[in-house]
Amino acid sequence: MKAAGPHPKLIGIIYGAGEMPVAVALGAKEMGLKVVAIALEPVADSSLEPYADEHSAVNVGKLGHIIKTLKKSGVSEAVIAGKIPKNALYEGKVRPDLRAIKVLFGLKDRADDSIINAVAGEFEKDGITLRGITDFCGPFITAEGALTRKGPSRAERKDMEFGFKIAKEIGRLDIGQTVVVKGRAVMAVEAIEGTDEAIRRGGRLAGPGAVVVKVSRPAQDMRFDIPAAGLRTLDAMVEVRVRVLALEAGKSMVIDKDTFLRKAEEAGISVVGVGELK
Repeated sequence: MKAAGPHPKLIGIIYGAGEMPVAVALGAKEMGLKVVAIALEPVADSSLEPYADEHSAVNVGKLGHIIKTLKKSGVSEAVIAGKIPKNALYEGKVRPDLRAIKVLFGLKDRADDSIINAVAGEFEKDGITLRGITDFCGPFITAEGALTRKGPSRAERKDMEFGFKIAKEIGRLDIGQTVVVKGRAVMAVEAIEGTDEAIRRGGRLAGPGAVVVKVSRPAQDMRFDIPAAGLRTLDAMVEVRVRVLALEAGKSMVIDKDTFLRKAEEAGISVVGVGELK
């Protein structure tokens, strides 16, 4: 079947796990765009199917197939949304095709930014521009200051400031973007397990009253990846009785913001947008 010509009213959404893909799809729909969604197996579920005009599932390693699917539908712009856990690479769940293998072997390392920039280059070779997540999720971007009615205490603010500096440093090293802090001591650092499991681990060690800080990497490409907190993250915080969530203002987002903040207040959790510390 012949591929359709480029269609300006289409957006391709290539998605992994988490709540971000639905937020992107809703934003695209509000902009009057038709959604061509590709779920990346095995990490993604079918959560975008109700919002998509076209929906298919492709193994996360089949880069050539993903590009062909988008071109066949006439997609000239796409966005990558949702988590693609690195541990999938090490558990034999990724079945790379020849195009993906060439990309992987051409990488200087397997840092997130290196992978996404190389993938973006492959899309562009086929005339598909990767749009930024923030193009569709502007209303969810974290504002500076207290987002809940009750803000953090003085001691909790000190933990936020301490945790912000630590989180920025682990981000610079491409280890993770989240830390759990209590009494200006690090309880957990996010690594390959992801934000929610790091929160559970740190919260269990800290006991009630921990502070969670999540930031962007210093050189993060905000088009393709932006730190986010959603209801699943909130569930993890409630489970271990976290007291404060601090997110980097302007460089992170809260998904389903109204519901998130209402439930955070019900759980006694303060949510704060933190600007760059001097």
